[in-house]
Amino acid sequence: MNWDQIEGQWKQYSGRLREKWGKLTEDDWQVIAGKKDQLVGRVQERYGVEREQAQKEVDDFVRDMPEEWRTEKETTRSKSRGA
Repeated sequence: MNWDQIEGQWKQYSGRLREKWGKLTEDDWQVIAGKKDQLVGRVQERYGVEREQAQKEVDDFVRDMPEEWRTEKETTRSKSRGA
């Protein structure tokens, strides 16, 4: 999975991201609004880590997101397109 997919389906995936980074506030999520650099910055601030560490955590989490986290709507749409 890549960030373009996350950003394009922000409403579907943001819940999983919120579970991972529970220290982020509702205001943080409104600012992030699908932007990776904003998420990295907020993770850095809230968790007190270096920017490189925050970047690695976000990249690792997104890369390792299981397919079953896709919503039913998204899975059905992919199947109808023959994917």
